[in-house]
Amino acid sequence: MDLSVMFFGSETDVAPADKYDDILAIVRAADRLGFKAVWTPERHFQNFGQVFPNPAVLGSAFALATERIEIRAGSVVLPLHHPLRVVEDWSVIDNLSRGRVGMSVATGWHARDFVLAPERYEDRRAHALRDIETVRRLWSGEPGTFTDGAGQPAEVLPHPRPYSPELPIWITTSGSPATWVTAGELRTGILAAGIGLRRQDLERNIGTYRHAFAEATARTANGPAGRGTVSLMMHAYVGESMSEVRERVREPLGRYIRSYVGQVSSNRSDAADRAMAELTETDRQRMVDFAFERYLAQGSLLGTPDVCRKAMSEMRDCGVDEIACFVDFGLERELILDSLETLSDIGSSVA
Repeated sequence: MDLSVMFFGSETDVAPADKYDDILAIVRAADRLGFKAVWTPERHFQNFGQVFPNPAVLGSAFALATERIEIRAGSVVLPLHHPLRVVEDWSVIDNLSRGRVGMSVATGWHARDFVLAPERYEDRRAHALRDIETVRRLWSGEPGTFTDGAGQPAEVLPHPRPYSPELPIWITTSGSPATWVTAGELRTGILAAGIGLRRQDLERNIGTYRHAFAEATARTANGPAGRGTVSLMMHAYVGESMSEVRERVREPLGRYIRSYVGQVSSNRSDAADRAMAELTETDRQRMVDFAFERYLAQGSLLGTPDVCRKAMSEMRDCGVDEIACFVDFGLERELILDSLETLSDIGSSVA
């Protein structure tokens, strides 16, 4: 089972400079331990994920700090960016790392993020799906025609040219079955969250994805081959006993869940999110407690080595290719580093 490291954290009581020190230490350890990749998100204007406004900037640091681990965006909110800029930024990282980059694309969801591109919010999904193909063409060396400052069409090719001939692309899903089909039709990988997905739903989504991928491959000989890649994000911490794990993760994971609820509540564009903003403090605490128990019970790698090995094996049997271990939900650096050592050993044992 391939394992990668996912950053998605929400800590607000750690200075950003210290947080970046922690991130680099974790990434260097993951590189040394043989983890497949490191993912960093794109977050804007919220305490939730506040140190991750641009995965390309951190990716450049990772390229120079590591030797073999793949460096991925998890995710680029593509409607917020011009595709030329995306290709230029990630081509720099691709050259710095000698071909170790990958990118998951998200459509975006929080209205506040779109102060960067307010005109694209309503049709953000269409923008993202269209620009995936644009990014692919530009990356492969095909010029694109865009409107220049004089209002005239201009044919341009981004520079520097990438080190790799193709850019590995995923699509991020928060749970919609339709996104799995779309990822298959576009022959991208898919990056999904493990929490909240029942095993039967996961198996069905993966089956649908593989089928759509195979049909798209049959229609054209060009583009990515194979059966696609399913990467599943799961909160991860391995301890000696379940009581120790519960004690270690309860407070930081509770803070993380509460921070996430706060972000959702601040999204004014969705009726369900606005309803969450009206919850009482008692209701919010009940939601946090319920979510905590659910994280421990399913959809995570929070547990003993045996519990985590069983969870990995189940995900492998469902068709998951890679587990993105979400590690920075508030634990101290040394606990994360110790857990990475054990996760690496467990992953090697799950063929």
